[in-house]
Amino acid sequence: MHHIFGENELRSKRKSMNIKFKGNNSDFYTDLKSRVNAYFESKQISTTGDRRNVYKSAVLLGTFFFTYILLAFHILPGAWNLLLCMVLGFATALIGFNIMHDGAHGSLSKNPVINRLAALTLNMLGASSFLWNIKHNVIHHTFTNVDHVDDDILNEPFFRMTPSQKRRKFHKYQHLYFPFAYGLMYMFWVFVLDIKKYLTRRIAGKSNIQIRLKDHIGFWLTKIFYAFFYIVLPLWYYTVPAFILGFLVFAITTGLVISVVFQLAHTVEETEFIQPPQKDETTYLESDWATHQIKTTANFATRNKIVTWMTGGLNFQVEHHLFPKISHVHYPALAPIVKQVCTEHGLPYHEQRTLGKAIASHVRFLYNLGRN
Repeated sequence: MHHIFGENELRSKRKSMNIKFKGNNSDFYTDLKSRVNAYFESKQISTTGDRRNVYKSAVLLGTFFFTYILLAFHILPGAWNLLLCMVLGFATALIGFNIMHDGAHGSLSKNPVINRLAALTLNMLGASSFLWNIKHNVIHHTFTNVDHVDDDILNEPFFRMTPSQKRRKFHKYQHLYFPFAYGLMYMFWVFVLDIKKYLTRRIAGKSNIQIRLKDHIGFWLTKIFYAFFYIVLPLWYYTVPAFILGFLVFAITTGLVISVVFQLAHTVEETEFIQPPQKDETTYLESDWATHQIKTTANFATRNKIVTWMTGGLNFQVEHHLFPKISHVHYPALAPIVKQVCTEHGLPYHEQRTLGKAIASHVRFLYNLGRN
C-alpha cells in the first residue's frame, strides 16, 4: 500500500525551485503511515472510492447535464433561468471537488482509466486538466504555502496572502472586497490564467513546462468546446443581455464556491507561510514534507456531513494533504488517527469547528495582512 501516500507527487523538480525538505520519512510520518495502513488492513477495504463515489458522481453529473439542457435551450421561462444558473454553478463546483479532484489524484477508482476520465471533467468545465495537474498535484501538494512557489497563494496584486508579499494601500480593504474578487476567479481561470500559463509555460516557481502535442491539442479543444457550449449555443436562444446576466450568475456562483472552499484550507490565521527562496540559492525548509503539510494546512466543519458531502472531503484538508491518493470518503475515519498521532508527536492539528468560524478566520487573516 506504499503507493497511497502520494510520494510520486513529491518528486517534482525541487532543484529547479531551489527548495529542499529535511526529508520525507520523519518518525511522525512513519508512525502515521503504519497506523493508516493498519486501519485499511483491519477493515479489509480499498483506499480508493466505493459505491458512495458512484452514487454521488451520478447525482452531480445528472444535475449538471439536466440543468445545462434546461438552460442552454431556454426550456423554462424568465426568472427560473437565473435560479438554474446558480444550480449549474454549484454543480460545476461540486463536480470539481468530488469527481475531478479525486480522479486527478488517482483515488476515485482502482481503474486508472476511470480516474483519467474523472480528471478530464475539468476540461468539460473549461479548464486544462494538464495544467491543473502541475499546479495542484506537483507544486501545491509539495510546496504548500511557500510564497512564489505555491501558485494557490499568488493572487498579487489583488490580494496579499503572505507576510512576504508586498502590501499595497488597497489591501486594507481586501477583507471587504474578497467576495466580489473570488466570484470572478472562475472566469479569470478559464479565460486568462490558463492561457497565460500555457503561453509562458510557467506556473509560479516552475518554468519551462514541457507541453506534448496531445496536450497542445487538448488545451485548445477544451477552450473551443467551452466557447461553443457555454457561449455560442446559448446565444441562439437568448438575447445578448439575457445571456450575459445568466452567464455571470453561473460563473460568479462557481467562482465564489470554489475559491472560498480552497482558501479555508490554507489561508487562515493558524496556518504557516514560508518565505520564498533567494535567487540562485537553495532554501532548506525547517520541516520534513509531512510536518510541513501539518503546519500549512487546516480542516474546517468536519462534523458537518453536508459540508463534507458537498466539498468532496476538502474540509478534511489535513488528511488529504498527507494522503492525497486515498479517496475522500475515507477521511472522516482517518481524521481521529491523524489527530492522535499529531498529539503524540507534539504537532499542531489546525481545525475550525464550523464553516462560519473558518470563514471568519479567513476574513481576519485578510484583514491582518492588509494592515500589518
